[in-house]
Amino acid sequence: MCRGLESLPFTCLERAKELKALFGSLIQKSDHSITGQSKKDDKLRLNVNEPLKWKESFEKLLSSQNGLCLFRAFLVSEFSEENIAFYLACEDYRATKSSKLAAKAKKIYDQFIGSDAPQEVNLDHATKAITKENMKHPSQSCFNLAQAKIYTLMEKDCYPRFLKSCTYLELSRKAKTG
Repeated sequence: MCRGLESLPFTCLERAKELKALFGSLIQKSDHSITGQSKKDDKLRLNVNEPLKWKESFEKLLSSQNGLCLFRAFLVSEFSEENIAFYLACEDYRATKSSKLAAKAKKIYDQFIGSDAPQEVNLDHATKAITKENMKHPSQSCFNLAQAKIYTLMEKDCYPRFLKSCTYLELSRKAKTG
């Protein structure tokens, strides 16, 4: 497939491969949706026009489980998966119980924002300083500014490149002709 996919979580890698195969078969299908079987026996339901909706907005891409998985695979191939990983970690953090906020906030900060973070995201100094200050009293909103900056970065930079990628262009072409 593409460089770096081996580092994806197994389930996402398998799903990306399934999606590519299922969308690829749309040329021969006449109905507007197909169902495939994943390794865990859960139904994978794909709408023929799903890839076309991803072009409408970045939010529509992220709200689609299939779109998110393919976007993540694209980011891995571009060596910038830390952006979507941070974004998703922040989404998960917002749903965290108050009693676990401090520990989870530290984990996210150490993983993505700290100066020696293994998956450091590209944030300006002011945003890092505000986020560090927010860490003193963790709340569900302490990463909001940093997450918004990364969302904007992905929307303005990564998302347009995804829409121009061979994989997306092939899927959208097949959706139009399928």
